[in-house]
Amino acid sequence: MKSPLTRLEAPLLWAVAIAAVAACCGPAVAQQAHYHAFADQRAWWCLPNAMDVLSNLPFAVGGLWGLWAIQRQPPSVQRGLAALFFAGLLVAALCSSIYHWQPDDTRLALDRFGMVAAFAGLLGLAVADRSSDRAGLWTAGAVLLWGPLSVAVWSATGNLLPWAVLQGGAMLLLLCLAVYKPLPSAWGIRLGGVMGVYALAKLLELGDHSVFDWTGGWVSGHSLKHAVAALAAWPVLAALPSRTAMHNGAQRPQDAVVR
Repeated sequence: MKSPLTRLEAPLLWAVAIAAVAACCGPAVAQQAHYHAFADQRAWWCLPNAMDVLSNLPFAVGGLWGLWAIQRQPPSVQRGLAALFFAGLLVAALCSSIYHWQPDDTRLALDRFGMVAAFAGLLGLAVADRSSDRAGLWTAGAVLLWGPLSVAVWSATGNLLPWAVLQGGAMLLLLCLAVYKPLPSAWGIRLGGVMGVYALAKLLELGDHSVFDWTGGWVSGHSLKHAVAALAAWPVLAALPSRTAMHNGAQRPQDAVVR
């Protein structure tokens, strides 16, 4: 017999359904005409667009650090989702570096594919932290399906709406989840920190040329965006239970269900 839905699972299913309808039926959104015209196009020796390429290194550092840190955690759904997130950071570092080496639409599609695993792991972790392990796995699976499909739609039709719904919906979901307390024995990830990092990264991305001008051509907004976005690994790393807590902690009780 299947377990009934927990108090947050039903609204989550409705939210995913509404987002899917919006992505399929909403007006088409086109990519910005000059999207690839980043502010800092300086080359260092044989490395083109050097700062935008090298600024992906913090993603790789966060991913490697996280994969090392979770080895000390006992097997669990949250550990698996964290592994997906940290591995996704490594993939994102590689794909973004390839894109910024020579920006074009084909490599941009690769860049966006590279973000999907990190999105899936982070959102799955947040949902498992506040709702249930089962809902966290559902969420990660939905993102792993939706992400590549939305990139494929953009590549084939030029319609960016499904990808925009995924990104915007992810942040809205984190905002809603932040209102709820973590479940007993959950990791207790500080979702406010994740949202703050994302908001600052988006502002830097939008202000790419302005930041480059303001710093006298020293660094661009997009390069800083990479470094700031990589800080999303920190709230997850900070939430990892210590060995003492793992030794003394109790098993997670059954979640409350909708009556």
